[in-house]
Amino acid sequence: MELMEETLTRLESHKTQEVMILMERVNKWYQDFHVLKDIDLTVMAGERIVICGPSGSGKSTLIRCINRLEAHQRGRIVVDGIELTEDVKAIDAIRREVGMVFQHFNLFPHLTVLENCTLAPIWVKKMPKKEAEALALQYLQRVRIADQAHKYPGQLSGGQQQRVAIARALCMKPKIMLFDEPTSALDPEMVKEVLDTMIELAAEGMTMLCVTHEMGFARTVADRVIFMDRGEIVEQAPPEEFFLHPKEERTRRFLGQILHH
Repeated sequence: MELMEETLTRLESHKTQEVMILMERVNKWYQDFHVLKDIDLTVMAGERIVICGPSGSGKSTLIRCINRLEAHQRGRIVVDGIELTEDVKAIDAIRREVGMVFQHFNLFPHLTVLENCTLAPIWVKKMPKKEAEALALQYLQRVRIADQAHKYPGQLSGGQQQRVAIARALCMKPKIMLFDEPTSALDPEMVKEVLDTMIELAAEGMTMLCVTHEMGFARTVADRVIFMDRGEIVEQAPPEEFFLHPKEERTRRFLGQILHH
């Protein structure tokens, strides 16, 4: 517990009053299906947000709109002062600032761990290979997997692959990290190693949005927990308030189902 308290004290000192993500009345449809409905969300620098909700509630779509993996049809999204439009330059600029970790790792199977991590710095940032490799090893060390640098993803466990995916995202030195259900494809014994890595990142002041059902993680790390249902933000509050005094019936029902007590 002392470690947790120390971590959270360090977290508080990192916050600044800079808006990193602004979403105003964001709407998205898949054909006739209205997947995001008038989403308003402001995320400050250094803030850690956990997004939860039932399957199909729009959680993953919301974070995928932040780096334009999904395009929104109405409303505004501004990331680190850059508005997301059709403009390819704006999209590229935002993707340089935003790291993404997916549910299924999305590593290139034919490249080693090290090559997976150096690909974007070399191609996108035009970094010399030696420099990119030194940087990659530094981040692989940070997620405690540097000894696997010359293996291929298929030779690693799921938890190890997900830590490589986190290191790969960090190699672009992003200002924001998005996590889309990063532990849901993992065996239970591997979940902790990935969550521990994310807790350490949070302690260093990284701005984070994480879609997850790991409520222990939300309680420990989040500044704010957002509950989504049917494409809407139903409720958002600091963890203490969210878990102990949810205001909305839909939130209470959801918590009742996932907390099992």
